[in-house]
Formats: sequence, C-alpha cells, structure tokens
Amino acid sequence: MNNKFQIDLSWKRTNDFLYDSFNRSHTITFSGNQILQNSAAPEYLGNSNMSNPEELLASSLASCHMLTFLAVAAKSGYIVDSYTDRATATLDKNEKGRLSVTEIDLLPMIEFSGAKLPTSEQLKSLHDKAHRNCFIANSIKAKVNIHTEGSL
Repeated sequence: MNNKFQIDLSWKRTNDFLYDSFNRSHTITFSGNQILQNSAAPEYLGNSNMSNPEELLASSLASCHMLTFLAVAAKSGYIVDSYTDRATATLDKNEKGRLSVTEIDLLPMIEFSGAKLPTSEQLKSLHDKAHRNCFIANSIKAKVNIHTEGSL
C-alpha cells in the first residue's frame, strides 16, 4: 500500500523581513479545498487567532487515534455514541537539546450504548490497540499519554 496525501501551503511577505516583525501567517489548503489560516504560536511571534503547527500535530494525533479507536470499537461489537478529546502538545527540549514536541496528552471522553459496554480494562485495551494502529502515532517520536478516566 502506498497512499499519498498532499496539502498546499502558501506564504507571502507582507511587510519588512526582519526576524521580530515578519508575518508568520500562511494558508494551508487541504483536499476538497478546505482552507486553514495558520501561523506560528504566539510565543514565537505568531497570530494567536490562528492555529499553529504544534496544535496541528496534536489535532492530527487526536483525530487519528479517534478514527482508529472507532474502527476498533466497531469491530469489537461496541456502540460508540460520542467521542470528544482535548489534546495537549508539550514543546520542550528533546534528548539532543533541541526544541521538540516531546509529549502529547489525549483526554478522550467516550459515551457507549447498547447491551455490550466495555469495562475499564476493556476500554484501556481498546485505546492501546487504537494507539498501536494509529498511523500518526506510528510516525512521531513524542511520548503519547492517553488518559481514559471519565469515559464510559
């Protein structure tokens, strides 16, 4: 299997080009012509009203984990009624002393219905299987913590 996924990114200079003042805002166009206004994080002189790469990495992981979890749950005979998550990416120095997203915390909240409801252990197992099979989790170095308290 060799699937490819493409985005288009566009940036233009809008003012001087000095480190402290160049415009960090840019546009990302996804398939289906969905457009996202993106910037650097405010801590790095970006626009706080736009998403930033660190948030996009956290959202990619959370979305992939959810989609994989839903597939695992469905194949296991569970009925999921809702799934929400709050993902947090931590930017810190890695083992080489370079800034890196070193950790991503997921806080999924899942509601199930039907005759078959998972126990806490089964829920943990579903998350473990989803994490092992998530394409994005398999692509990053950051430590991923999945906090499952509060689900069910």
